[in-house]
Amino acid sequence: MNDTSFYYKSNNGIEIYARKWMPEDAKPKAFVQIAHGMGEHIGRYHDFAQALIEKGYAVYGNDHRGHGLTAKDERDKRYFADENGFGEVVQDMYALTNLIKCKQENIPIFLFGHSMGSFLSRRYIQLYGNQLHGVILSGTGQVPSLLGEAGRMAAKMEMKLKGKRTPSPLLDRLSFGQYNRPFRPNRTDFDWLSRDEQAVDRYINDPLCGGIFSSGFFYDLLSGIKQAGMNNLIQQVPSDLPIFLVSGDEDPVGGHTKGVLKTYTGLKEAGIKDVTYKFYPKGRHEMLHEINRDEVIEDIINWLENHVSS
Repeated sequence: MNDTSFYYKSNNGIEIYARKWMPEDAKPKAFVQIAHGMGEHIGRYHDFAQALIEKGYAVYGNDHRGHGLTAKDERDKRYFADENGFGEVVQDMYALTNLIKCKQENIPIFLFGHSMGSFLSRRYIQLYGNQLHGVILSGTGQVPSLLGEAGRMAAKMEMKLKGKRTPSPLLDRLSFGQYNRPFRPNRTDFDWLSRDEQAVDRYINDPLCGGIFSSGFFYDLLSGIKQAGMNNLIQQVPSDLPIFLVSGDEDPVGGHTKGVLKTYTGLKEAGIKDVTYKFYPKGRHEMLHEINRDEVIEDIINWLENHVSS
């Protein structure tokens, strides 16, 4: 496996850190582009990429703005952009897709989005779904409209009073404060991520993970999630784009399946022909880091195998 890192320039000149995992000798049967979640980075997907490489796929992924090695300056950490931050991150993903296409034309590209990356991916396919061969959404869900609007109003107020880049403990509590409650007694603040204690500890001890995000970030994220769930925009997703949703049935981001099922229903009602989902009993938020991760990865690869030649 050839594992390399690089920077590429997005459409507005911002340098984005990325990694690619390529087969040593053979031409890949398809590319899988990864969009990671909030408060993490593309390096956490190395094991997933390795499993895909062994089955003949190549993998690309980037650190989103405000995350990982893309956020070189301290003031850029946990912050998207001064204007249209969520949209800019989607454009960064699209720039990476175009880079992949320049390297290898006529090879299918699949998009894998986890958590925040799943919401970015849902907006991506509204704009550029015709560039892809299929989409896998992990750890996605729905934010209730009233809660989303309340969060946006709170973020807007904090941006006005304290500035867009100021960390927001208030919005952090509003967004994630309830996630750990179903898993009491809690060993850590992040028990909701996985039943695998070692995986949770690796996340906590990773200097590129976690932290309190800015009010500007939360405003952009909630605005983007709102777009991702708007029926008139879902109608723009190509009807022949295959979509696979995977989630733990105890994932609080997915509303313990309710938000995932609402997403599934919205896609079906928009006329998407091939939409499927799978729930994993007792699974939490990060199914790629769960105790049954091998089963999850096998299911994803089987789905890819069934769609790569169609």
